[in-house]
Amino acid sequence: MSDAKQPQNTDRRDFLLKLGAGAGFVAITAQAGASLRSLVPNVTYDAPTTVKVGPPGEFPDGLKFLPDQRLFVFRNGKTFHAISAVCTHLGCTVRAEALSRAEEQTIDGQPLRLTHRFMCPCHGSRYGGDGTNVSGPAPKPLAWYRLSVSPDDGQLVADLADEVDHSFRLTLP
Repeated sequence: MSDAKQPQNTDRRDFLLKLGAGAGFVAITAQAGASLRSLVPNVTYDAPTTVKVGPPGEFPDGLKFLPDQRLFVFRNGKTFHAISAVCTHLGCTVRAEALSRAEEQTIDGQPLRLTHRFMCPCHGSRYGGDGTNVSGPAPKPLAWYRLSVSPDDGQLVADLADEVDHSFRLTLP
């Protein structure tokens, strides 16, 4: 009689052993998944790429520096363009130096009135009034960004992820 109960106990024991091993495997797999998921942040702390820089009427003719966006916005009448203030060498903020006399240049077929030039205080890179690198360790010119007008409130919007050619100008009606 004891021989008849032996296979049933073995079956139960094998079942419970397999159940425990399976539960342990599922728990370890779930913990590994949670550990790997914790390496990916839920929130990105990157700055927004499109920023409202203000109503067009607040910009004087000439240059206005926006330190929060590290951006120079130029206005010539109803025409606007934006140049990055981030040095292409190591990312320092460049300074604008006023020219003694404004210069007129044609850049990519578009007339441009140059009133300033730029200098990096970190390593001495110099840029022309259109952002082209003139001297120093800077490997490339300052970026120009797309400007547009916000349809809801009429403010100028700079898209810091959209570099444009030096021929880009935003002309308001």
